Amino acid sequence: MDNLFSLVGLGIVAAILAVVLRQYRPEFAIIVSIGAGALILGGVLVGMLPVIAQIRSMFEVTAVPQQYVQILFQALGICFITQIACDACKDAGESAIAAKVELAGKIGVLVLSLPLFTQVLNIVGTLLR
Repeated sequence: MDNLFSLVGLGIVAAILAVVLRQYRPEFAIIVSIGAGALILGGVLVGMLPVIAQIRSMFEVTAVPQQYVQILFQALGICFITQIACDACKDAGESAIAAKVELAGKIGVLVLSLPLFTQVLNIVGTLLR
């Protein structure tokens, strides 16, 4: 819980600093914004380690194949990274680039999940026979 308050405090301080810097040195405001985002992301990832371990143990109990769990976590990672990159592009005033990054993330998740789709279709085909 203390980690959460620290991250929120860091976000508020960085946002205020970025707003003030944007008036005088806009190039530094972007650096502060991206740096704070990276620090907050690092803090969130450290806080997520117990949650990830818990989710892994739940999947082990249900005997879900490990490759499905891997696909889930990789897709989640792609979503997080894509969202952070999109937000950074939007903060820099590049909404067109942000849209392309978002599209790349969606395609990345689709490509990553193709083996899963293939497996589901094989199961459906087996059930229909």
